Amino acid sequence: MRADAVARTDGSPVRAAMMIALALLLAAAGLSGVALSRLVAPADWPGLLADPAAADMSILLARQSLLPRIVVGLLAGAGLALAGVVFQNVLRNPLAEPATLGVSAGAQLALVVATLWFPSIADTLRAEGIAFLGALAAILLVAAIGWSRVLSPTRMIVAGVFVSLYAGAAAGVLVLFNQHYLTGVFLWGSGSLVQNGWDAAWTLSGRLALAAVCVVILGRPLALLVIGDEGAHALGVKVPAVRLAALALATALSASIVSAVGMIAFIGLAAPAIARAAGTRTLSAQFAAAPPIGAGLLCLTDQLVQLAPFAREIPTGAATALIGAPLLLWLLPRMRAASVPATQSVEGQARLARPVPMLVAGCAVAVLVISCALMLGRTPHGWSWFAGPELAEMLPWRWPRVLATFMAGGMLAAAGVLIQRTTSNPLGSPEILGISSGAALGLIVLLFLMPAPSPLWQLAATTAGAALAFAFILAVGARSGFAPDKLLLVGIAFGTMLSALAAVLMASGDPRMATLLGWMAGSTYAMTESRALVTALVGCLLLALLPLAARPLEILPLGVGVSHALGMRVNRTRTGLLLLTAGLTATATLTVGPLTFVGLLAPHMARLAGFQRPVAHLAASILAGASIMVAADWLGRSLIFPYQIPAGLFASFLAGPLFLFLLRRQS
Repeated sequence: MRADAVARTDGSPVRAAMMIALALLLAAAGLSGVALSRLVAPADWPGLLADPAAADMSILLARQSLLPRIVVGLLAGAGLALAGVVFQNVLRNPLAEPATLGVSAGAQLALVVATLWFPSIADTLRAEGIAFLGALAAILLVAAIGWSRVLSPTRMIVAGVFVSLYAGAAAGVLVLFNQHYLTGVFLWGSGSLVQNGWDAAWTLSGRLALAAVCVVILGRPLALLVIGDEGAHALGVKVPAVRLAALALATALSASIVSAVGMIAFIGLAAPAIARAAGTRTLSAQFAAAPPIGAGLLCLTDQLVQLAPFAREIPTGAATALIGAPLLLWLLPRMRAASVPATQSVEGQARLARPVPMLVAGCAVAVLVISCALMLGRTPHGWSWFAGPELAEMLPWRWPRVLATFMAGGMLAAAGVLIQRTTSNPLGSPEILGISSGAALGLIVLLFLMPAPSPLWQLAATTAGAALAFAFILAVGARSGFAPDKLLLVGIAFGTMLSALAAVLMASGDPRMATLLGWMAGSTYAMTESRALVTALVGCLLLALLPLAARPLEILPLGVGVSHALGMRVNRTRTGLLLLTAGLTATATLTVGPLTFVGLLAPHMARLAGFQRPVAHLAASILAGASIMVAADWLGRSLIFPYQIPAGLFASFLAGPLFLFLLRRQS
């Protein structure tokens, strides 16, 4: 009876959400009519249903390309929104969607690998089949990582982010060395609704209808999960089985859409968020409201892309992100705090009784890595250990990169600790919060406004981008009491816009994109002595402030009430910590780019190794992050000499397996 009462009170928000969906659909229908009238005069529209053999070219184009494209856009948008609702409610996390669970990145990586090395398989399975296999492999890996907690919501989403970033890094390395061969892959990966017949529309309609039937069957058990696992189990729900079935359903639906139209960014995240912003609370209300919102949003965006002359070359998926992300940023301050389910923190192992010996061992490892980076390297004759005069000749080339990457890795790791502890969220990191993405967006805009900007202009642009991103984060946080999930949603929106812009620029073939990709991947090729010293000076000043954060980091996880009772001004303290985080992140991003995830990995590695108290956690994380980045830069320039892999990308491969091992060992 309680659930029925809640459903009855949810009528007005459902109507508000449906009005939003109706407005989007009507706008999409109007633009579709305009696009159709450009091909076929309205008086000749009845000819669209006539004998195909008697139709002229314009009617054939409308019948076999434009109309299927409209239908596929509606079906794909509705399906991604439906999958997003399932993912977010099953995992109790508003960040869960195909992108954050690795489905999209797995599909893209599979297509890149098949295109480069297995062209015969690519011809046999076609892009749809290869993408489906990649997406399926990614979600199976995510499930394998999170299985020890019986599909724990937090472990699943952390594993999904890990797999997504890891697959994205792998695809990024391949793209850097094969840009001319993979432009078509990026066009597909950015989401393309171009159709040549009705096959995709019929396929998607059947899969979406089957998914809707399954959702109806699973509706009541999924709704009962809202009251908690113990309460749902007491009411007879087999919680692990229901979660597994729902995840399988959402994964299959997402993979089907990705395999058909490529990676459509943001719909699976934005449509449920818009429905919640309208006030929908019950699961049934979200199932009713989110799919039409997603359908209208995707179809409307696609029609805008087709009608705008300057935007016709922009892939639809990227355009959806460019339009939808600002929409979500506008809606976030208006979202009720209760409309976003809270995330859970990741539990670590028992605290170390004596962390000092472990920290000493960490320092020894850092010294060893630095020594290897300075003295050991590849030459045309093989590996060589440099000493004496040879080392003196090589040091001017090597020590700036070692110093810069050491400081950048330490700053990213420290920023990750601050974010995760102040938000009590295991997904908190500089990359995901959005500060790194804001800096990158500033540089992208500058490069396409000025032909050859000076380093000073680049510094100003990245700083301005990071400052604007951080200012918006502060504005959203202040209105929501710094709700963790709202801050992360801001970061997801900024990151989505960055990925969309990168995809658009890569598809355009602009030669400046090669330089930009190198910086985004974490390249230190152009590091100079002066830049390294400036990075070290600013980094030391910021890191010296970390001891002042020890007490707040100890108290804030206890809750707002306890913090106030102990005399702490919570909002002011969080603002100070976020300012420190922004400074650390912006400085590191200027050095190694925005796409490393050392800020996510290093704090988790330190926590899972047993460092729980704030000071020890910060120290261990800084050592881990700095060592990872130095080792990544050293191995990246040595393993495939004379070619080099950017440090940011190589850090993903270096730290990923270790993070996976520690996550599997977590109690």
